[in-house]
Amino acid sequence: MFRWVKHRIAYAKSSSYTNDSAEDAAFQEKISGNIEDDSINLRAVMNNTNDLLSREIKIGSQTVRLFFCEGMFNLQLMSELLAEPLMKLKLENDTPQEIVEWMRLSSVLAAEQVEVYTFSELTRFIMSGFAIVLIDGINFGFALGMQGFQFRSISEPSAEVNERGSREGFIEIIRINISMIRRRMKSDKLKFEIMQVGRESRTDICLVYRTDAVSQKLLNKVRRRLSNIELDSVLDSGYLQPFLEDNPYSVFSGIGVTERPDTMCAKVSEGRIGILVDGTPFALIVPFLFTEHFQSFDDYAHRSYYATFIRFLKYLSFFSTILIPGLYVAVASFHPELFPEVLLFNIAASEESTPFPIAIEALIIHLIFEIMREAGLRLPRPVGHAVSIVGALVIGDAAVTAGLIGAPMVMVVAVTAISSFVVPSLYEPVSILRIAFIIAGGTFGTYGIAILLAAVFISLSSINMYGIPITSPVSPVRIYDSRDTFIRAGWRTLGKKRLKVQKLPGSEIDEN
Repeated sequence: MFRWVKHRIAYAKSSSYTNDSAEDAAFQEKISGNIEDDSINLRAVMNNTNDLLSREIKIGSQTVRLFFCEGMFNLQLMSELLAEPLMKLKLENDTPQEIVEWMRLSSVLAAEQVEVYTFSELTRFIMSGFAIVLIDGINFGFALGMQGFQFRSISEPSAEVNERGSREGFIEIIRINISMIRRRMKSDKLKFEIMQVGRESRTDICLVYRTDAVSQKLLNKVRRRLSNIELDSVLDSGYLQPFLEDNPYSVFSGIGVTERPDTMCAKVSEGRIGILVDGTPFALIVPFLFTEHFQSFDDYAHRSYYATFIRFLKYLSFFSTILIPGLYVAVASFHPELFPEVLLFNIAASEESTPFPIAIEALIIHLIFEIMREAGLRLPRPVGHAVSIVGALVIGDAAVTAGLIGAPMVMVVAVTAISSFVVPSLYEPVSILRIAFIIAGGTFGTYGIAILLAAVFISLSSINMYGIPITSPVSPVRIYDSRDTFIRAGWRTLGKKRLKVQKLPGSEIDEN
């Protein structure tokens, strides 16, 4: 037994999933200045990949070599701003230093121009769409922004649809997302901080914050956690989320997700930190309060009384979708006297012909609903409507006619399903809690529902994101800060004082 455990430990240490972050020595090697050796080393570092292209240009007696990645650069831009000026360049003294001075001071080759000194920097810029210029006799290169790869155009957000407000949503290109935020917030206090995560993917991520609003303590914590992420590849913002959370095993999250630039600007103004990830239109917001799941941009465009009414509908829908199935199972199984007499007779007559207990029946029908939802989500759009048609037949008429499910249960599932889509950002915890309440209600009745509901509230109140309770300002309560929770006050009230998350009740972080 001990030998087997020892063998498994040794295997785990030698597996490919190690925490060794040391990079290859050749990868960290510096540019030597010998253009032939540097070209050979660059191709060796990139494993002589076929999409690495090069072109040599003679400037007098000096040799200049261009490197770029096929499909990642703009050919017209490269020809007009880089290749032609270099080929026509005539200098009094055609020394390598003169070429360097011309590129630094006299040329306008690209809006973004960076000097690079190692092959690590070279490969990162090449694979980001930059053109690399190496000069024989110079121990560094120039990276010029010539990006020209294809990307999706700016379109309306798919997950955050609003009646009013902007129709622009983030796309997969981080630089364009940065420009959309800057266009909406022309403040000199707004800062973008770019870093890389992922040992192999080296994905660009960008921290977005306002220097006059963010807490330095909060900012340092987020920076430290991001810099300590040990992943080979980061392909989506969801890869970062578990590393940023303080309670990764809770059903609720203190990290928000948005694909709207206007929402990002609003949160950043309150002292939050936005995180953009190259390759995904979904940005992260740190920290994110629980009450903000029930808010939308439309709330601040509509009149305050209507926004308050919509908020109450959202809270009602949230508690209905997690509690109604469990309460129905609990009351029908243990406390049928709570039903009105006419309704009780109808439920009894309907359940008499079904083969399963009501708790099992509720679990089966909800699992079928989740299966159909997942199928409709993953299927191609032209055939996705077929799932809804089949679902209506299976859950509705066919299941009741076959005697597998009672008619009242179909009504409960319908109300629950519709309510779950009112607050889409909470669908993940809702789907788990709904099943948990069905099990609690079918096992312990209304006492189980009450105990589990108390446990959910305790678990939610225990989440503390970087020293900020996500239930604030409801718990701990502060009346003035609650003007934008259950009730949305008018802009005359909201505009009097700007909210900062580090000043919320219960916060344990300093303002600066």
